Amino acid sequence: MEVLKGSIGMTGDFIKITNLKVFAHHGVFPEETRDGQDFYVNAKLFLDCRKAGKTDNLSDSLNYGEVSHFITDFLQDHTYKLIESVAEQLAEAMLLSMPVLKGVEIELCKPHAPIGLPFENVSVTMKRQWHEVYLAVGSNLGDKNAYIGNGIEELRRIKEIKEVRVSELLVTKPYGGVEQDDFVNGAIALKTLLSPQELLEKLHEIEQHANRERIIHWGPRTLDLDIIFYDKLVYEDVNLIIPHIDMQNRDFVLKPLAELCPNYRHPVFGKTVSQLLGELKER
Repeated sequence: MEVLKGSIGMTGDFIKITNLKVFAHHGVFPEETRDGQDFYVNAKLFLDCRKAGKTDNLSDSLNYGEVSHFITDFLQDHTYKLIESVAEQLAEAMLLSMPVLKGVEIELCKPHAPIGLPFENVSVTMKRQWHEVYLAVGSNLGDKNAYIGNGIEELRRIKEIKEVRVSELLVTKPYGGVEQDDFVNGAIALKTLLSPQELLEKLHEIEQHANRERIIHWGPRTLDLDIIFYDKLVYEDVNLIIPHIDMQNRDFVLKPLAELCPNYRHPVFGKTVSQLLGELKER
């Protein structure tokens, strides 16, 4: 069962494009991809407009004319069966191509869908955004620094991840009572378009590339990558809990994390990373 709390929605300034008409070839039926039809796009472009509002300079904002042409070209250059796929791929392409964008809301309308009944419109709406994520990383087998370094480089190569920052690496004692070699630990900050579960799958793939074996709980491992924070999300599923359930008791997580985000506030405890580290030291 999945439990999800906390806001990861988009707020703040946005530019809105309404009813952009595009003739394109998308649909399940062959005649739709062959003959084409009109689609209408409504787009909210979330970004910080304050600087542009102060300077009156287009270079400090987003050119909505260029964005409209981008949307038109994308819909006409690609063919998908489902309008869900069109909206998903368009949102991702915009966020990957326009660094100033924090998020987008795309409504794709298909008023000529082959339903065979009187109707006004069929549409799908999707909200997609960059998410702020903090990871813990560790290794205590083989060339520990190399495993961590290779894992970080794999993260950097994932197209849905950007702005990767890494803390200093610390040598720490094992946690959990299992006799084993010392660990090298650190923290990683990044932004991603991936959902929590998608990100977890990517992390597991990177661990597998390092020949990670899950044999002993809290046992030795070549590479360990854990999601600590994902925006201010409180999330619970069978294989993932966010924020990390035991982070407040782990100095090897809190110390490097405090280097990257000392004032980041835990969404459950309401305390900053620095406060949690201070309390742990007192204990």
